[in-house]
Amino acid sequence: MKKLFISSLLATAISAYTVQANAGSYTFVVDLDALGGTYSYAAAINNLGAVAGYAYTSGNEAAHATIWSEATVTDLGTLGGRNSFAHALNDSGQVAGVSLVAGNTAEHATVWNGTTATDLGTIGGTNSYATAINNRGQVAGYSFVPLNNAAHAVVWDGTKATDLGTLGGTNSIANSINNAGQVAGWASTTNNLGQHAVVWNGTTAIDLGTLGGGVSAAYAINDSGQVVGYASDSSSGPTHATIWNGTSITDLGTLGGRYSFAYAINNAGQVVGGASVAGNNAQHATIWNGTSATDLNSLLDVATASAGWILETAYGINDHGSIVGSAYNSITGQTHPFALLASPAPEPETYALLLAGMSLIGSVTRRRNPR
Repeated sequence: MKKLFISSLLATAISAYTVQANAGSYTFVVDLDALGGTYSYAAAINNLGAVAGYAYTSGNEAAHATIWSEATVTDLGTLGGRNSFAHALNDSGQVAGVSLVAGNTAEHATVWNGTTATDLGTIGGTNSYATAINNRGQVAGYSFVPLNNAAHAVVWDGTKATDLGTLGGTNSIANSINNAGQVAGWASTTNNLGQHAVVWNGTTAIDLGTLGGGVSAAYAINDSGQVVGYASDSSSGPTHATIWNGTSITDLGTLGGRYSFAYAINNAGQVVGGASVAGNNAQHATIWNGTSATDLNSLLDVATASAGWILETAYGINDHGSIVGSAYNSITGQTHPFALLASPAPEPETYALLLAGMSLIGSVTRRRNPR
């Protein structure tokens, strides 16, 4: 699964910007405060509205794993090295990611409880990476093995690492873990002839297949076991956002272009990612309800769009429908993190706190599909 920052002035003005319209509104916010630097990145949002990612320190000298929670921006620190990056967080506020170790000689999978960083180690190789964490504190990711320096999908339970293996090929990567402990990712097939999306139940790997091509990958799995990612439709064809229900595969389509990618799914089955628009000149952040794709830019009000904001990719969605991702400003030429906070929101005082530390841009409304 995948919190936020404004000044007190904006916090008090929040109700003027939020549309309370039949549980069908979003508030658009942009710019999570950095740690003295000029850039930050949002990777995930949990069900309490906390956001994890990373931010640059003063002078942009280093990137540190960061959590934005209520009115607080917290530098999670490193394992003694220069940089760290947060990729996921659970509803208890535990954060998973990666950090350089002392001496900057290796990157290790890391879990933060508050600002305490725990090195999860490797399975014999030099580097490891944590990509996901569930509410039980189980962490998924991958680690390099010493024999051929291949990457293998791994689950850490505490600091105990379990190698999940591959589909007969050399490499595998775990990208998500649900609260039942099911893991989703991808693995190379026998003789490395393909890369297929995989679900691991324990150490049993299930090949989810493709849309007819040789490539697929899973990026997220919800508590119902629905898996999303992308798959190719031929050996040289485009990749499309894909959802697997069991081994049943559905092409989610695009926004009129050739390509699309799904990066997250919530427990209501809403899927977010990015898709190319007609002409394939741009990728826009996208939400799928069923197989219906909506360009998130269509939800922005005129003033926000006129200010140059283009939502390019959505990376996370929580069970309330709030979304985080990356936005580009066509006027300034800069890329910024964004959040679309779904209504109904938390209680007003909590909602204002969630926005403390971000810059409020405007509000958008959409009509939700009944579920």
